[in-house]
Amino acid sequence: MIGYLALEDGTVMQGTAFGSEGRQFGEVVFNTSMTGYQKILTDPSYCGQIVVLTYPLVGNYGINKEDYESARPWVQGFVIKELCDYPSNWRYWIKLEEFLQKYDVIGLAGIDTRALTRRLRNYGTMRGVIATGDQDTTTLVQAAQSSPSISGQDLITACATKEIQTWGDGPLRVVVVDFGVKQNIVRSLVQRGCTVKLAPPATTAEEIMNCRPHGVVLTNGPGDPKDVWYAVETARQLIGKCPVMGICLGHQILGLAFGGDTYKLKFGHRGANHPVKDLATGKIAITSQNHGFAVDDKSLPNSEVVISHRNLNDGTVEGLQHKTLPVFSVQYHPEGSPGPMDSTYLFDRFLALIQ
Repeated sequence: MIGYLALEDGTVMQGTAFGSEGRQFGEVVFNTSMTGYQKILTDPSYCGQIVVLTYPLVGNYGINKEDYESARPWVQGFVIKELCDYPSNWRYWIKLEEFLQKYDVIGLAGIDTRALTRRLRNYGTMRGVIATGDQDTTTLVQAAQSSPSISGQDLITACATKEIQTWGDGPLRVVVVDFGVKQNIVRSLVQRGCTVKLAPPATTAEEIMNCRPHGVVLTNGPGDPKDVWYAVETARQLIGKCPVMGICLGHQILGLAFGGDTYKLKFGHRGANHPVKDLATGKIAITSQNHGFAVDDKSLPNSEVVISHRNLNDGTVEGLQHKTLPVFSVQYHPEGSPGPMDSTYLFDRFLALIQ
């Protein structure tokens, strides 16, 4: 079946549809990872987005039952160059196209993803519409132009837990506030001897402290951190009461809670090869990233907070640390394993603050 991707700037690309049928809108972004498409699809941080993969061949190892970051895919659409119809892997369960069809996600193959990525890189992420079947392209462009921006939406409510869940049975109690958590964050804490209480995003600081936690983790998630003001207020009230670690969106929320500001990046950081420097040790880690917003370093209160990590590609803030309190955050994913273990020490640092 024929399929289309229309951008708000008037660009229309035609390809072959696979997976589900219909029409969806979202922010069109690109990811430079060479592997891990199943983790990308099931990462809740992509809620509200149409994801373009730069790696040309996708689907060659199928979908397995182990590599989920959440229970289902969250992308609004999936755009690739070439779809492999004959996956080969010892863990292979179903084909990529069957997976997308199962969860009602539209895929589009046969697209010049290099040209599309260059456009997004040069002009920034754009609103877009992905559609299948015979379509009037002018109508699709108009639909893209009238679709909502990624800012102004509270996307985390859709993909976060609705009730407290308990994982593990270790001696350390950690409350993980779920803004769209990746499963490997929970797994990384449980493997280090934690009992994890996964809490809904609107859980108040008082409710969190009633769990008597040894520490709190603010997780990744989709959207603009300024749209989840209640999470910022919760983070502000938690500072100084117990050790706090922020990851990705949780890092941005802490930046706002510290009194700083955030801004939208031109095309974001999405991939598994972003170099980040730990300013305290001088060590450089290859990191996994997925975010479209960043903390403005000029807005931070210098008397309380220091920048702990920098992105070596563009100099953006990749980590924050309170000067006197056991609170720190990173913009990237320490559980993402692109290095593969370059950044897992951050979980150990968090547990050291607890102990």
